[in-house]
Amino acid sequence: MLSRVADSCFWIARYVERAETNARLLVVNHQLLLDFQDQEPDVERKHWEPILGTLEAQEIFYRFYQRANSDTVQEFVTFEKENPNSILSCLAAARENARTIREQITSEMWEQLNKLYLYLKSPQGRQDFINSPYNFYYSIIEGVHMFHGITDATMSHDEGWLFLQTGKFLERADSTSRVLDIKYHIILPSGEPVGGNIDLTQWRAVLRSCSALEPYLKIYSGQVKSWHVAEFLILNRLFPRSIRFCVDSLDHHLHKISGSEERTFVNEAERLSGKLRSELDYETINSIFQFGLHQFLDKIQRELIEISDSLVATYCSWLPAAEFLTIS
Repeated sequence: MLSRVADSCFWIARYVERAETNARLLVVNHQLLLDFQDQEPDVERKHWEPILGTLEAQEIFYRFYQRANSDTVQEFVTFEKENPNSILSCLAAARENARTIREQITSEMWEQLNKLYLYLKSPQGRQDFINSPYNFYYSIIEGVHMFHGITDATMSHDEGWLFLQTGKFLERADSTSRVLDIKYHIILPSGEPVGGNIDLTQWRAVLRSCSALEPYLKIYSGQVKSWHVAEFLILNRLFPRSIRFCVDSLDHHLHKISGSEERTFVNEAERLSGKLRSELDYETINSIFQFGLHQFLDKIQRELIEISDSLVATYCSWLPAAEFLTIS
């Protein structure tokens, strides 16, 4: 497969998944805000700044806005063209990559991606956002789900599809780590204990943001506890948004591309993905909390960046080195 096509397929999936992640982060914050009546400016700022911290976007945000609140953060994360990771920017980048390889993807895939992008730019999309941000973001999430379903149902499961899968699962593992890590950045209201009603409601919101509440409750019998939520979203083998499931799938599809056997490696990307997969196989939630949940998630994010860089270097070496820096 041409490096250009492999690179575009990989980044289409990553950008689409990243757009969904941003929508999920904004949805979970809306859910969390329902638990607080006091909307003084300083309180509101403390609710919205965690979004920027999770996305590592504080510096660029404060170039354009003086304060973090509902209006500014949502505008920045959703529509800001100068933010390279806004929902609009991600869908525009995915669409541009898709345009350059139209002959490699199906017309149904192109139409769904184009539909999502045009909706976000349309007056109707903006009006839906004004009327109900919560419903607007869920329409973005559902649109991404439809794109993935159309891709699996209409595209030949050849190398191009495999590169789409590696991009999807790599970005999704990072996505889940960031959604889970948002709880680290959220400060409980004064006087509220860890494990209290507000704390537990926040953990439920984190589960909902990953579409994980119902699968979680089937395993943990209705009890929402911080260590159980973290265990489910990090280590569960069967839930399709858990970090472990995503890393297993990433490693599997990398080996399908090269044709090598799993648990072996023929390039650096496979070595790193296999290493991360093995680490997760032997982790426990106790060892993760002893290490520090935030520190563990930060480590996962760094390792995923290394895998991404190695994958691009292995299969897309035609790109100039400077271009790696703009997309990693």
